[in-house]
Amino acid sequence: MRHGKKFNHLGRTSSHRKAMLSNMAASLILHKRIQTTTAKAKALRKYVEPLITRSKAGTQNDQRVVFSYLQNKEATKELFNEVARKVGERPGGYTRIIKLSLSRAGDNSDVCFIELVDYNELMLQESSSTGRTRRGRRKKKKTSDDTTATASSEATAEQTEENKTDEDSSKEEN
Repeated sequence: MRHGKKFNHLGRTSSHRKAMLSNMAASLILHKRIQTTTAKAKALRKYVEPLITRSKAGTQNDQRVVFSYLQNKEATKELFNEVARKVGERPGGYTRIIKLSLSRAGDNSDVCFIELVDYNELMLQESSSTGRTRRGRRKKKKTSDDTTATASSEATAEQTEENKTDEDSSKEEN
């Protein structure tokens, strides 16, 4: 039975799993985006997000703890210098998993991208250009075409009213 066993063992021994996650985390930090299986990406998210949170404080003890997880000087420097500055305001959720429609040829496992959120320029452009919330209703904007259309409809309404009053006054005279 697997009561209380919350993480995926990924079919590996403990030391192999730790080494794999360490290497994947270093690659993610250095390259900002990697392609892997969905199961590994979910395990990597749980591994790397606490390290990014530690990097925001930036103390020497945090650097030593993060290095003990990553075992890579370049990745640790990159994390504390560049990544920590970029995600400083973000309260969490530093990674994004994008599932791909294809499967791996060898074992037909689901493939995905895992990336650092603040480094995907395409997604940043899309999110800044929309400016809408998920719960907001869509409001009709009055464009210049709408304003001219309403102005012309008001003018025709006034003309019809004048025509009616002219017809009424001519009927009263008869």
